[in-house]
Amino acid sequence: MLYLAEEDVDGLLTPEDALEAVEGSFRRIAEGVVENVPRRRLRLDGGALAVMSAADLGLGVTGVKTYAAGRGGASFVVVLFDAETDETLAVIEGDRLGQYRTGAATGVAAKHLARAGAMSLGVIGAGLQAEMQVRCVRAALPAIEQVLVYSRTPETREAFAEKLGVEATDSAQEAAALDVVVTITSSRDPVLRGDWLRAGVLVCAAGANRPQARELDNAVLQRAAFVCCDSIEDAKIESGDLIEPVQQGMLDWLEVHELSEVVAGQVQGRQADDDIVVFKSNGIAAWDLAIGALAVERARERGVGREL
Repeated sequence: MLYLAEEDVDGLLTPEDALEAVEGSFRRIAEGVVENVPRRRLRLDGGALAVMSAADLGLGVTGVKTYAAGRGGASFVVVLFDAETDETLAVIEGDRLGQYRTGAATGVAAKHLARAGAMSLGVIGAGLQAEMQVRCVRAALPAIEQVLVYSRTPETREAFAEKLGVEATDSAQEAAALDVVVTITSSRDPVLRGDWLRAGVLVCAAGANRPQARELDNAVLQRAAFVCCDSIEDAKIESGDLIEPVQQGMLDWLEVHELSEVVAGQVQGRQADDDIVVFKSNGIAAWDLAIGALAVERARERGVGREL
């Protein structure tokens, strides 16, 4: 059994690697060879223990991602098993792994749903997850020339912009008026308004994953010509951005598709350059298996990690 620490993972993968792994996961989901169990949270004193699992028979692995999150931060672990032999393959510290797979999912959405000729990216949020969002969208859409990042804290957005070579803005509305807009915040209340959006935008909402939290206001969903998510089963549990509009009669679950259907060509996502398209990302265990299996493969090739 291989043990990979955070520093091991960081040196094994690139955004391009992550995109390929997560796009493959979406394709296998569409083929019906992946079973995914939505995240469940157990309440702790001041926090929660989250558990999510999947079996990817196309990849030949099964496993679980679990993490404890509370006042002291969060600690993530991914455990992989061989789907045929039931052997434990690896235990992987999962924070950096999670950043890769979450960013890659947004990148896959950008590849399949951004309008032709998209050249600008706006990011609302500049925390730990935001960096890989930018790197993966850039990898998916090499034509991106302009990147604007907004955060409520000036020091945070300026440091982020300097690190990634992008431009900071003090206006969320300015960041929202671009070709691809990513929200990656911990806000409980909407940070993106529909009346800020230009025609043809792709909105990727990747931050909130609790029913009580929203990053998008109702106008975003009202203006959207196409809405998709990573997992409808999971979205009905976690996506406040979709749950509340459905409850208010502004959206119907029958109108919500899964990104895997678009990736596999089963459903047409964007139908016109002027369409506003929404991808709601909560994060699913199938992605953790895909990116984790790739990290293990690379680690064994390079002699990285520790055998237990």
